[in-house]
Amino acid sequence: MRRRIVFSLAAFFLILGIVVGIYQHLSASGQAGYVIIGLGDWVLETSLYVIMMFVAALFVGLNLGIFFTWRAALLPDTLKRRNLAQRMKRSEEALAQGYIETIEGKWERAERTLIRHASDSAIPLINYLVAARAAHIRGAPEQREDYLARARKETSQVDLAVHLLRADLLLETHEDEEALEYLNEINRTHANHPLVLRMLREGYERTRDEEALHYLIPSLREAKLYPESDLRALEVRIYRTLLEKRAVTRDASLIREVWRWVPQHVQLQDDVVSVYCRAMIEAGVGMEVEEPLRLALGREWTPEMLVLYGRIEAEDPQKQLQHVQEWLGPHREDPALFALLARLAAKAGQEARAIEFAKTSLNLQPLPEALKILGDVLYSRRDEVGASRLYRQGLRLAHGETFEPDAVERALELLTPPVAGIPGPEGHPGEFVQTPR
Repeated sequence: MRRRIVFSLAAFFLILGIVVGIYQHLSASGQAGYVIIGLGDWVLETSLYVIMMFVAALFVGLNLGIFFTWRAALLPDTLKRRNLAQRMKRSEEALAQGYIETIEGKWERAERTLIRHASDSAIPLINYLVAARAAHIRGAPEQREDYLARARKETSQVDLAVHLLRADLLLETHEDEEALEYLNEINRTHANHPLVLRMLREGYERTRDEEALHYLIPSLREAKLYPESDLRALEVRIYRTLLEKRAVTRDASLIREVWRWVPQHVQLQDDVVSVYCRAMIEAGVGMEVEEPLRLALGREWTPEMLVLYGRIEAEDPQKQLQHVQEWLGPHREDPALFALLARLAAKAGQEARAIEFAKTSLNLQPLPEALKILGDVLYSRRDEVGASRLYRQGLRLAHGETFEPDAVERALELLTPPVAGIPGPEGHPGEFVQTPR
């Protein structure tokens, strides 16, 4: 507006200067001239200078008049825009203030500040979302849902943001079932969204839904949201838990179903293999896991796997015994292996060898399993007193109590002459010696 007024005044004075210059030039030459205007009986006679001044003033006046008339017509819109700009500025300040109040814990005040200015905000969605979080923190779920509903009405283009915030708030309050149902709805329309996948994992882990995690892992791996080491550790936990749950049913078909789900690299993990083999043995189909157990023992020799292998009810115990004897080469100092050999020999009806293996195991390290086998032999010979002594010592060992070698020695005298003693690790006779556990 100022530019227009300055331009008009500058034009006026420019024209005035031109007129004055022309008039002075004409006056100096004696030809100033005059103008006569007649209109009916009315006649106007004046100098050329006055007419030129009048025309200049008329030009400037018309210009300014048109300008002010145009500005007056636009005045309502101008005032409206100015008012809107002021309101938007206040709404921006209110948004910042509401966010700060939410952080400071002034949740109700934050809600009032944000909602009061939401209609004036350029992005009212943000006001409603921050207000929803404030209501959530102060424990007002109904108010939270109302703010989220208002946010959804504002725009459909960012509907996902509203859904994600609601799911996140539900997880924060441990409303896991509702959150998971909501997240699955989002996942159907926004498949494999990274944040949705993260929240699904969190929800499934909290609800211990390992089967759902089993189906989710491929998406997590494809999205590359977690390091591969983390996903592999998760897989071990998932499949171990699934196998443990199916083991309770003692239904071999259900256990096999889970084992088919297990990826090849997880099937090599001893933590998972041991659970699977134990479950199958308890389901009465131990021979199916004989090979996985042998392979696991080949990868890493552990007492737990050895005990599991000994629990397999083989159709041919003699063949199983021969196979286990092949492990003596690299493991001649393993008392658990000799205890297993004693058990298998007893199954195969080779009582003498069972006694020999059990004694060798005891000479290396007293184990409850070896004492039980020797006790079973005495019991089969109707020596209940000697058997009870060995059983008692086995129970003491199993419960971490002090082992009494003299009591065992007296019981073993009933199996072999005292002079024979107990075979040592290399199969030679020797005195029974208690070794530290």
